[in-house]
Amino acid sequence: MQNLFNNFKITINEKLYVKDPETSDLGKRIIQNSILMIEEIGFEAFTFKKLGEKIQSNESSIYRYFENKHKLLIYLSAWYWSWVEYNLVFSTNNISTPIEKLSKGINSITKKVEDDLKTPYIDESKLNKIIVSEFTKTLLTKEVDDDNKEGFFLVYKRVIYRIIEMIEAVNPNYPYAKSLASTIVEGTLHQNYLKEHFKTITNFSDEDCITEFYLDIVKKVLV
Repeated sequence: MQNLFNNFKITINEKLYVKDPETSDLGKRIIQNSILMIEEIGFEAFTFKKLGEKIQSNESSIYRYFENKHKLLIYLSAWYWSWVEYNLVFSTNNISTPIEKLSKGINSITKKVEDDLKTPYIDESKLNKIIVSEFTKTLLTKEVDDDNKEGFFLVYKRVIYRIIEMIEAVNPNYPYAKSLASTIVEGTLHQNYLKEHFKTITNFSDEDCITEFYLDIVKKVLV
């Protein structure tokens, strides 16, 4: 199992890109700098023209990798959720006690995100800030059902399914496992957004971790 984790490589739905950015230095610079730029100026203000100027490459060269910036955002989201899934599986591996496994899983999902040095061209802490602020833009579109059928959100849903399985292992009679699991995953993003922008309607500050909140909820409703 350890060898499996050591050899882990994130794979993304090939329909999200024209050319796999992982296959070239330019592609990796596109990913690296798009994260830095979107985190700095926001997705609305972000354009391929601005990105091209930042990486000193023609705007047309970026279109050789991504059809549009929406596909790029979904790509970044898919990469993020794949990385989250990897950490979720790793943190709960070989834990047999259901409540302990669920607690470890919730901690993995809700803890503060730090940059992972194993991925030198991707800053996960900045990518996390993008997901907190921009992930709903991948979902709240007229094309969401078509995108879902294409499998663009498969890894995101798989993260939730893994939490569902942990909840059901703790209490197989609990009737709302799916809703509770999706609430934990989505709620973590929402609470992080609130503590950054709407501090008066959340109990969390910049120093607080949201983990204890969701651990308190699941223990009260499941145990």
